[in-house]
Amino acid sequence: MQIKSAKFVVSNQNVSNCPKTNIPEYAFIGRSNVGKSSLINMLTNQKNLAKTSSRPGKTQLINHFLINDSWNLVDLPGYGYAKVSRSQKNIFQKFITNYFKEREQLISAFVLIDIRHSPLPIDIEFINWLAQNSISFSIIFTKCDKLKPNVIQSNLEKYKLKLQEDWEILPNFFITSSSKFRGKEEILDFIGEVNLSLEKKSNL
Repeated sequence: MQIKSAKFVVSNQNVSNCPKTNIPEYAFIGRSNVGKSSLINMLTNQKNLAKTSSRPGKTQLINHFLINDSWNLVDLPGYGYAKVSRSQKNIFQKFITNYFKEREQLISAFVLIDIRHSPLPIDIEFINWLAQNSISFSIIFTKCDKLKPNVIQSNLEKYKLKLQEDWEILPNFFITSSSKFRGKEEILDFIGEVNLSLEKKSNL
């Protein structure tokens, strides 16, 4: 799939104010400073669609972007470290939780994880929370350009072993680099295939 258009739609903190359209929706989320904004800009062929910053925790709203006039890409606040007060973090946590539990248009989430690190409890806990709430998701490993191929494979195996403690079948995953455009085609093809299957179901 190719992205021909990407337009900002709305930002808000309340799932009830999300777009009322019935088009499919894909949410991107990860720990602060995982490279989410850079990945979104890479996928959409735009430099500033999602705002990048050296300050972790910049995304503090549910941000909707309309892609190819046919599906929504949703940029969610990062979980974990952010230079905000505890009360603000609680607000973020509440509307993120409400989004995942209440948003009927959500087809799948993409959980972004920095490939440079060993499995972190906060990532594993969030992945398990999605599974416990029957929310479909894939894992996107970011910043693979920072490591040599053998280290990437070693870190990937560590994650697989960790996930296998709780999972019989591992979730789908992608290895990416925003600066090298690695993983772009695979992620967009995956979304395109899911959208096509949804269209076929709706036409039955």
